[in-house]
Parts: sequence; structure tokens; C-alpha cells
Amino acid sequence: MEKIASFQVDHTKFSVGMYISRIDDDIVTYDVRMVKPNGGVYLATPSMHTIEHLFATYARNSEFGKNIVYVGPMGCRTGFYLLTRGISHENAIKLVREAYTFIRDYEGVIPGCTEVECGNYREHDLASAKKDVVPLLEKLEGYTVEMLDYSWHFDKN
Repeated sequence: MEKIASFQVDHTKFSVGMYISRIDDDIVTYDVRMVKPNGGVYLATPSMHTIEHLFATYARNSEFGKNIVYVGPMGCRTGFYLLTRGISHENAIKLVREAYTFIRDYEGVIPGCTEVECGNYREHDLASAKKDVVPLLEKLEGYTVEMLDYSWHFDKN
């Protein structure tokens, strides 16, 4: 079998940030990396679950809601995939920045967090989620479209 695109990126050469993972016709897959790959620190499942609920809810209710194809966690527990259609890279960065600010500042009941709405409704951690989004938020300050390319970071870590 052919190696998929995300396995062809050298995970030892980049860190926290937002990257274009792939483009398939009109769908862009963004790699929203929250911790350094293979860095020894990974996102805890309850935190990721909460981020997923809040990130997806925010994104689908934003001005770009109709352009969101998917928001979901990476199995390696280092971040999320964001799939979009029909929005600029600048607006994708803006959306992630706004969504993560929303998560950092969120107070209240986690959307979709009942037994009826969620397959694992008891495993959430809002306090950890709020802390875990901060490193990416800080990294996205001043982020440009050029920085979405993995190779832009290879000589800068």
C-alpha cells in the first residue's frame, strides 16, 4: 500500500503550529498541532474530548460554519485535523485562533455532553482543555500563510 500523506512528513522537524496537511480538490486538511510530535508529552484523552466538542461546536457555528467539513482529534494525541472547503488559509488561521480563544475562555456546560448526545459523555476535562489550547494560541500570534507549510519550520526549531 502507498504511504498516506501525513506519514510522509518528518515528524522530528516540526512542533506546535498549524500546517496544511493536504489539499484534495476543494478540501483542505489542516494539521492543528498542539504539542511536539514524539515530544514525550501528549494530550490527555478527557482534555482532547472536551476540545473536540468545543472546537467543532465553535467552528460549525462561526461565520465559516458552512465551510467546515470535519473537526477531529489525531490518534497520536498531539492535535486535531480541521477539514475545510471554500475558505482562505488566512481565514482558517483566524478560525482556529478564535476557536481556541473561545475554548481558553469557556465557562459552562460542555456542548453535547450528555448520555444521549455523546458516546463517552463522562470523560471530559474542561480545566485541562483550557490549559492545553494556550501553547497553540501563543504560537498562532502573527502566524502567516507561509507558516502553514511544514518546511517553513524545519530550520527554525
